[in-house]
Amino acid sequence: MDNLQFAKMSGSGNDFILIDNRSGLLTESHLPKLIAGICRRRLSVGADGVILIEASERADFRWRFFNSDASPAAMCGNGARCAARFAFLQGICGKQVRFETGAGLVEALVDGLGAKVKMTAPQDLRLDIPIDLPSGPLSVSIVDTGVPHAVVLTEGLEALDVAQKGREIRLHPRFSPAGVNANFICPESSGAIAIRTYERGVEGETLACGTGAVAGALVAACKLGLGSPVRVHTAGGEFLTVSFEKSAGRFHDVYQAGDARLIYRGALNREAWE
Repeated sequence: MDNLQFAKMSGSGNDFILIDNRSGLLTESHLPKLIAGICRRRLSVGADGVILIEASERADFRWRFFNSDASPAAMCGNGARCAARFAFLQGICGKQVRFETGAGLVEALVDGLGAKVKMTAPQDLRLDIPIDLPSGPLSVSIVDTGVPHAVVLTEGLEALDVAQKGREIRLHPRFSPAGVNANFICPESSGAIAIRTYERGVEGETLACGTGAVAGALVAACKLGLGSPVRVHTAGGEFLTVSFEKSAGRFHDVYQAGDARLIYRGALNREAWE
């Protein structure tokens, strides 16, 4: 377990540790301590999550995604772009990528320093659901874009206490026991939307959330009348582009495009997680 090779990547400020585990070196007994350990900032590599690239019999590879607290997640949009480009750089596949996730098969196209990912079909879109929070009543819209999201349309984001409000939504009984990611969106004069996201598993605000950006874009399409594509301005300052088709009141053929930067490669020693 010493000298464990990894790559650090960033998708619009959402950062990940990627490990090629096709040999099966990392077993279930290793994972909880290792993942939580290496995701610690200042004490280790630091990341919002860990992505394991594993062998697949029906796609280029299978991924397993873990939040920084070692909890698994079915899908992550920014992570999917990073996984696709990492696999391409590792020689696992070409620029056209197909891989297994907990949310189903995902397709991607690697393009330069980024990738375009075909997202799993959105499910269970519902608008304007009233909920009561400790800080007061609120109207949220919900949609599952691979993982569940709640979206709040607001007039401004700068003064918003995302940590407090986001955690209240994430833990609301309406979304128990799994919880929900909380997104806050507002329109910009350029025609884009700005977004800030509180992510479950990270248990705090992240600079970007790919599935959250998709959720925000779809809710904005419904409530603000925005057409495809929707540019989403993340808290990290980057833009994600969400395109989609809509027919019979349902969204389909949803794509998300953005960067997937390789920051560095390295080797982990036991001291990184013990």
